[in-house]
Amino acid sequence: MTSKLPTLREIEAAAQVVYREFQATPQYRWALLSQRLGTECWVKHENHTPVGAFKIRGGLTYFDQLRQRGALPERVISATRGNHGQSIGWAARAHGVACSIVVPLGNSLDKNAAMRALGVQLIEHGSDFQESREHAISMAAKSGAHVVPSFHPDLLCGVSTYWWEFFKAVPKLDVVYVPIGQGSGACSAIAAKLGLGHKARIIGVVSLHATTYADSLAVGNVVEAPVSTELADGMACRVADREALDIMAPHLDHIVKVSDVEVAQAMRDLYTDTHNVAEGAGAASFAAAMQERHLLGGQVVGTTISGGNVDAATLAGVLRV
Repeated sequence: MTSKLPTLREIEAAAQVVYREFQATPQYRWALLSQRLGTECWVKHENHTPVGAFKIRGGLTYFDQLRQRGALPERVISATRGNHGQSIGWAARAHGVACSIVVPLGNSLDKNAAMRALGVQLIEHGSDFQESREHAISMAAKSGAHVVPSFHPDLLCGVSTYWWEFFKAVPKLDVVYVPIGQGSGACSAIAAKLGLGHKARIIGVVSLHATTYADSLAVGNVVEAPVSTELADGMACRVADREALDIMAPHLDHIVKVSDVEVAQAMRDLYTDTHNVAEGAGAASFAAAMQERHLLGGQVVGTTISGGNVDAATLAGVLRV
């Protein structure tokens, strides 16, 4: 099912909305990473956006669509582990809309601080993202606030611009590894590939400790799975989104599961070879490529640092090993 995917024209229009706030992020072929992987390796640097992650693109286009429809609300509410919340906080501030964000207890201190700095009213509730999401929906029902979901066609338009940039910049890519949290990244890669007619195979990446998307795609139905990752909080999803699954199923080549140990190693590799900081989910793409490096000889591989928002103490612990 591709009816909910943005078209090439819609992606190009979304890019103009995104570029009002910041320009296209870079992608580089890193020599040391290529040497480590054993083949040509490119990295798309979404850690270089104004909120340090790709999500800001979707927030900008979501609010722009509300504005175009004359439907901007007085207040919005959403749930997040951090990067989606920064995206919504940034866009809400730009449009003069009050914003509340629900995060799980024990969420990243640095991500919480970044959201508050954008004017977000931060609410800590629940043991994981799913409980935070359900609480946000309940609060909206009582207050009348507009709920911004984690997966929506208007978010996909914006997120697709990052893959559109990548595929245009590196037309020779043979395969790309895409981390999956709630699914907007993977579905947007699919949209950009189809829109441009690019040849690259798209491989989804999930945490070995948060497998709802892998399990759901395997059986064709939403399968809830426990979350125990301590490092890849951006992939810590317990319940897959049905719409995202419908888009992914016919277009993903396969799924790779990466452990926290592999993610930590990828964070170290990326720092050592590029001196860029990747959060856990942001390093998952390269971790998956490294897991499959024996299959990649002679291919041009695309990876992404989808976010760099990791607490300083967490990063220090990873790098000390």
